[in-house]
Amino acid sequence: MNDQQMNQLLKMAGHLFRPNPWHGVSTWSDQAEKEINAYIEIVPTDRVKYEIDKETGYLKVDRPQKFSNVIPALYGLIPRTYSAEKSAKYTMEQTGRDGLFGDADPIDICVLTEKTISHGDILVNCVPIGGFRMLDGGEVDDKIVAVLKDDAIFGEMKDISDCPESILNKLKHYFLTYKEIPAEGQKAKIEITGLYGREEALKIIDLGIEDYNDKFSTEWFVNKAND
Repeated sequence: MNDQQMNQLLKMAGHLFRPNPWHGVSTWSDQAEKEINAYIEIVPTDRVKYEIDKETGYLKVDRPQKFSNVIPALYGLIPRTYSAEKSAKYTMEQTGRDGLFGDADPIDICVLTEKTISHGDILVNCVPIGGFRMLDGGEVDDKIVAVLKDDAIFGEMKDISDCPESILNKLKHYFLTYKEIPAEGQKAKIEITGLYGREEALKIIDLGIEDYNDKFSTEWFVNKAND
């Protein structure tokens, strides 16, 4: 079974069963316009961190938020992406660092919108405008920044340079502090090495798609089905 046949099979299965949002949903909602689907796990009103269960595709509780860390945007993953060798190699080239590796997760995405969306476990159509190059220890953990398509406030933004600095600072502060445990005096080993624009974000997404295709071949899915 080739990739085209695999995509057709996934599409047919999606009409009968709920697809796993990571594996069963297309990355692009409109590839020509570079618009993507994003699966949203948590929203700014959440006081619990939800995360996709990679085996089943259901949303699960990862951990309660113990402190006042509030994500200032919709937050989730880009379907059919993965952070592994190619993503890590590119990041090492861009940063001059050695010994980095992908975090073995889908690429994360923040989606800006003026609307109050009350819960996650949804798909949204969005437009990437840039991202943060983030390292978590030695792991490559980029955060793509996008805007909800046709959003009344953010929808006209085409590049990260169009985004107010105050919003970017809020996102940056969240990611630099959300794993800290103040009561225990522990600081997370997270650093943001740079901010990049739309073209770079699309490059990161393309590398994530390549890493995904390298990891999750048709043979992998067949073997998984036979387990």
